[in-house]
Amino acid sequence: MNRTDRLYALVEELRAVAPGRRSAARLAEQFGVSTRTVERDLRALQEAGVPIWADAGRTGGYTIDARATLPPLGLTVDEALAVSIGLGALAGSPFRDAAASAARKVTAVLAEDDARRTARLASRVHLLESGDRAEPPTGLARALADGLVLRMTYRDAQGSESVRLVEPLGYIGKGEDWYLVAWCRLRDAVRVFRGDRVLGVEETGERAPARVVSVAELDIPHGVLRPVLRDPVR
Repeated sequence: MNRTDRLYALVEELRAVAPGRRSAARLAEQFGVSTRTVERDLRALQEAGVPIWADAGRTGGYTIDARATLPPLGLTVDEALAVSIGLGALAGSPFRDAAASAARKVTAVLAEDDARRTARLASRVHLLESGDRAEPPTGLARALADGLVLRMTYRDAQGSESVRLVEPLGYIGKGEDWYLVAWCRLRDAVRVFRGDRVLGVEETGERAPARVVSVAELDIPHGVLRPVLRDPVR
């Protein structure tokens, strides 16, 4: 049994006995591996977000939320490499924390040989950056999902700072730069804010009203906007 199959089997075994527990030694014997290997696998599953808990002591062991499951990821090495490159490209974006977490989850469910091969190939891919961009606040990454009005401190191209209430509408990425598209209450209009000029964000707790903004309203003079998802979400 390879590691990927063992990870799925571990989850299903714990689900089958939940809310009971299984010791690492018993799981190791069942799957024909060492206790250390089982503990490493369980730790990888925990890091991937699977709700597994461990109780210490002679009668302790591992247990899982019986409703949890780990669907097959089914990535080839080429696909895993593409995902790794895509997530790595977000290292300077507002999504960097989520991207790093997602990368760990992808690695956790790959077979050991595939994970090593993907890592070797990824080590040969580099991104050429200017190195002079400030990292935008990670709070911007949650702005759209949370649907809340933000209080944002912003420095414009002339260096002037202002505090604005904004309603997040979307994002635009261009090279190293990430922009928040939002309804600006100060200007009473749609504005685009460059991420590295955002000095701080704070959620107000106010739910942002629903607004529909077309791409044409952004009036972008250079380039063509391409959606991240080419196929519509069903």
